[in-house]
Amino acid sequence: MSLPETLFDYEASLAACARGERQALQALYQQEGPRLLGVARRLVHDTALAEDIVHDAFLKIWTGAASFDPLRGDARGWIFSITRHLALNFLRRQGREVQVDEAAAEALHALHEWPAEPHGEQLAQGGRILHCLEQLEPARRECILKAYVDGYSHAQISHKLGTPLGTVKAWIKRSLTALRECMG
Repeated sequence: MSLPETLFDYEASLAACARGERQALQALYQQEGPRLLGVARRLVHDTALAEDIVHDAFLKIWTGAASFDPLRGDARGWIFSITRHLALNFLRRQGREVQVDEAAAEALHALHEWPAEPHGEQLAQGGRILHCLEQLEPARRECILKAYVDGYSHAQISHKLGTPLGTVKAWIKRSLTALRECMG
């Protein structure tokens, strides 16, 4: 049974993992395993593969717990980002990833992983990102968020929005250009 997010101490669990306390990793797994599996499954569309990704994510969490820095974001976001990155790396290797430059990917990734108490630089960049996203037409903004926050492919976005695939691809390409210019 998992605790409400506000009661579970993710930072303390990661610190315990860094000290080699296996029960802390087990507690993290019990708390977030099902949600992480859901994230991975939504990205790769294969339950067995998603299970492998979550397994690998927990190995990375265990071995990398000492590298977690609470000044760079919250612990729960860090855990989810590891899983998401592993799933996206798999998709990248399979050639099914939507192409985007690193700056745009990081900016959009930051929206999904906003720390509970953002620092000055994060607040300024987050404000710019939100401002730039608000400048996009709603359908184009939705395409960008579905692709880079939710991890959907162009085809999935096309299906979900009932919009031709070519249109979705063009919207995403033009929207990324607009975001790059706006973030300037």
